[in-house]
Amino acid sequence: MFELQDAFARKFQYLRLSVTDVCNFKCNYCLPDGYRPDGRKSFLTLDEIRRLTRAFAAMGTSKVRITGGEPSLRKDFTDIIATVAATPGIQKVAMTTNGYRMAKQAADWRRAGLTAINVSVDSLDPRLFHQITGQNRFHEVMAGIDAAFEAGFEQVKVNAVLMRGLNDGDLGRFLAWIKNNPIQLRFIELMQTGEMDELFNRHHVRGALIKEQLLLQGWQQKLRAHNDGPAEVFWHPEYRGEIGLIMPYAKDFCASCNRLRVSSLGKLHLCLFGDHGVDLRDLLAEDNQHAALQRRLRDALADKKATHFLHQGHTGMTPHLASIGG
Repeated sequence: MFELQDAFARKFQYLRLSVTDVCNFKCNYCLPDGYRPDGRKSFLTLDEIRRLTRAFAAMGTSKVRITGGEPSLRKDFTDIIATVAATPGIQKVAMTTNGYRMAKQAADWRRAGLTAINVSVDSLDPRLFHQITGQNRFHEVMAGIDAAFEAGFEQVKVNAVLMRGLNDGDLGRFLAWIKNNPIQLRFIELMQTGEMDELFNRHHVRGALIKEQLLLQGWQQKLRAHNDGPAEVFWHPEYRGEIGLIMPYAKDFCASCNRLRVSSLGKLHLCLFGDHGVDLRDLLAEDNQHAALQRRLRDALADKKATHFLHQGHTGMTPHLASIGG
């Protein structure tokens, strides 16, 4: 019987699991000052990840997205993929990456059980890519996308945070890129987080405006699968690629929420912009804690709200998106 369900009858088939908050990029919308190490942190171990994934899967979760920070910075990352993929009930294992290790490791990840890759490419102009990310690695990331296709991934999803006055002029170049490439280009609307008010006010572009442009140009919206993410996906008969729009400020964005988040320190976050997390780590130490862990997950869902409160300017306790695998 499906048990991961909240008071609004939303079912949660999708877990976003952060395995580290360390990142080697300095994206201006996420970690503009770079990662600040904290020697006191101890990220989830492989056994803890196995127990956590098993509990979620037993309660109906079928898709796990492994995130960071940058998840491939973990030396045991390939083992993490294999552990999650081996969990009964898990059908999809995805990752979100900045792409800098894809060229060398995409084939290993595929063999370990990874089924989908999302890579961040905020501009197709190498200089602007460097400006936004703080890293001069554009060509490495693009080589990594090629390597993913060579490894057998049928589609690669490319994330781009659209920002007025920076990369919003890249739209035409992005569209030309996906004309003959099986890439799902996902434009993510810039979100206001605790430390980013000035950036948001200066660069925010409404995703609804992009949607209007796409519909006028003949793009058509696809139906969502039960464990798909939050993107509204569009296809066009003249393009091999697709476009996804993630618009957290859109009306009823939260109505179809199907995902929960667990941080790299073992805290359950019911919403990216929630005020606090529910500690799970004390129930990840032994295999015999499985039932107690499931009860805590079920009880926590009673507190999940109907919606985020971004429209009221409330960003919760999320100082930046890397902190809980945004």
